[in-house]
Parts: sequence; structure tokens; C-alpha cells
Amino acid sequence: MCVDCGSLLNVQNQNPYAGFWIRFVAALIDSIIISIPVFILAAIGLVLGFSFMMDPYMMSYDEAMFLSESFEGIFYLIGAFIGLFYFAGMHASKWQATFGKRIVGIKVMDLSGRRISFFRGVWRYISTFFSGIILYMGYIMAGFSSKKQSLHDKMAGTIVVKRK
Repeated sequence: MCVDCGSLLNVQNQNPYAGFWIRFVAALIDSIIISIPVFILAAIGLVLGFSFMMDPYMMSYDEAMFLSESFEGIFYLIGAFIGLFYFAGMHASKWQATFGKRIVGIKVMDLSGRRISFFRGVWRYISTFFSGIILYMGYIMAGFSSKKQSLHDKMAGTIVVKRK
């Protein structure tokens, strides 16, 4: 017997599950929002790398390439943390949604209809890797699941619903 089935049924009646396409639009909006600071960081890394390469007296070409690639790796890592804190933080916030999800009118909650914790948001974000690893089939699952859950939703114990 499911302990939370009554509350899950109540959540479904209050807020219908968000389907694949509305979630897709929210993801597009969020990817644009996230790409802005990541693009700025990548541009800074590129400019720094080229500035070292342009001055032959500062360092050799190989040293400049190593430094440039190191900057690139550091900025990719920073970009990953920006994404992690954006998604986990916004999903755990009082809004229960990223800006993209808020714009399209959906939110993330646990199976009981409660706001998720930051750490569950972190696990949900990390789990998106598994949703996308094989031709994005984990995302496409949302179109066929009874609760419209993607693989990362199932892994994190979350649902995405339309806001009232």
C-alpha cells in the first residue's frame, strides 16, 4: 500500500502534470538564460588565451596553448556549477521553478506535492545526464509516462506540474 498515494492523487487533481512540449519550451528558455554567463566566461577565457599567445616574449606557443586550454577547462567547470546552482536553487526555491518554467507556468515538486530540497534539486540536475545520454530518451519518457516524468524525475522522485 502506498503511503503517499492519497497525497499524490490530491496533487494530480490540483495541478495537472506538465507534458513534454511545455517542458521542452521551458528548457529552451532556461538554456538561453544559462548560456549568457557561460558565453561571457568562455569569451573571457578566449581573450586571455589569445593575449598570452600574441606576446611571444611572455611564453612559448606550447605554454600559451596549455594555459588557454586550462582556462577553457576552468570556465567549463564554472559553467557547470552555474547550471547546477541555477537549477537546484531555483527548483528548491519558493517558486519551485526556474525562470523558464515560471514563464510557461509549471513547477517542480516531490511526489507528495511539497517543495523539493536543494540536495534533491542537485540530484535531479545530475540525473539529467542520464536522461540525455542515449539520444535524449530519458527526456522523451515524459511524453509517455502516466505522471509525465522524465528519467531524471523518476530518479529524483519529482514531478512537474502546471501551476494554478
